[in-house]
Amino acid sequence: MRKRNKFKHALYLVLALAMLLYALPRLSPEGPAPVFVFGLVWVVFALLVIAAHLHFIIGVDEEKTKRMEAVRKAKLEMWQEKWSKEGRAAQRL
Repeated sequence: MRKRNKFKHALYLVLALAMLLYALPRLSPEGPAPVFVFGLVWVVFALLVIAAHLHFIIGVDEEKTKRMEAVRKAKLEMWQEKWSKEGRAAQRL
């Protein structure tokens, strides 16, 4: 499942790059101001899409998820230890 998902993102990345490479030569600053601003905003959004797909393909989220899972396990162990100590103290009374 993970490889298929990465393949999908790689395909979308290639498509976004191709679309950007196709559109960049056609954007000219000599045209009317609103047309140039629209082209500039479009390029920024295309770069944002490309960055998002690269972020997923590189696997930054996987590393973060592993670190967060380790923190969750440590907290759970800490709470379980605290609860067992409280349970033992309550049994003594």
